[in-house]
Amino acid sequence: MSRHLIRPFEEADLPAAAALLAERHKEHRKRHPLLPADYEDERFALIEVTAAWETEGASGAVMVEGGELTGYLLAAPKPSSVWGPNIWAEAAGQAVREPEHIRDLYGAAATTWVDEGRIAHYVLVPDDAALVDAWFRLAFGSQHAHAIRPAPEAPFPPPTRLAVRRPVRADIPVLAELDLALPRHQALSPVFSAGELPTLEEAVADWEESIDDPDYATFVALYNGEVIGSAVGCALDKSSLHSGLAKPDNAGFLGFAAVLPEARGLGAGRALGEAVLQWSAETGYTSVVTDWRVTNLLSSRTWPRLGFRQTFHRLHRLIGY
Repeated sequence: MSRHLIRPFEEADLPAAAALLAERHKEHRKRHPLLPADYEDERFALIEVTAAWETEGASGAVMVEGGELTGYLLAAPKPSSVWGPNIWAEAAGQAVREPEHIRDLYGAAATTWVDEGRIAHYVLVPDDAALVDAWFRLAFGSQHAHAIRPAPEAPFPPPTRLAVRRPVRADIPVLAELDLALPRHQALSPVFSAGELPTLEEAVADWEESIDDPDYATFVALYNGEVIGSAVGCALDKSSLHSGLAKPDNAGFLGFAAVLPEARGLGAGRALGEAVLQWSAETGYTSVVTDWRVTNLLSSRTWPRLGFRQTFHRLHRLIGY
């Protein structure tokens, strides 16, 4: 006889799920103390689990052992067609006492998801080696990284071969071209991203309107007097990707960086990243967050070298292929 029961997630499970989530986050913060402390409190964890449960189309499963809830998995679809016929377990979407049990919970919950035709599965997993391994043994693979580092305490040495400055309106044509350079790069092997590509005219119009926006700090890198790259920093509040347990307090955000293909290898990416980090420190942020596709060979090497440590792994599985 099995020592545990697995059944569908119910509204009455929310308080117990919140307690598990608070436990998980407390352990997570031992490895990543810059993550927000509030969610170690069950009251704040309950807000996040409730929001996940109340998302349209949400469903999941819980594990009960000896009358006690010891694990849950909760996910909901996103409306964007970019992600395929999907289901997402976000940062508050799972917590288990035993990492192996996430496999049982997924096995129960995924039956409904696949029956509904949702065959593209995404899950945001905290940086816990045993839990990530359990998901890997469910045929999930790593797709995207969320990472954080402290704001620098001292200025970086200036780059030797490059100059970095704020842009002027004369830079708009190349800024627009750089806006297209990143999605073009991510459409190539080995990323193969299906993200939408704006037109050059749309990118120019956007820069004409936003270049003086004080909420965003843009920097350009120059080589031999020509702009070859750009990066944008802002408050993490501007990013919808980072929220709840994955959103540190008082954090800046390295939200965009791109270098023209012919200029890669000169160190522009690092110089631009350092500029955003320095701006974040000068603005008063205590930490800086960024994220990247792990199959993007450039960003997945540059940002860890700048001191970013991965906090969450977005894992992905496509059923039936």
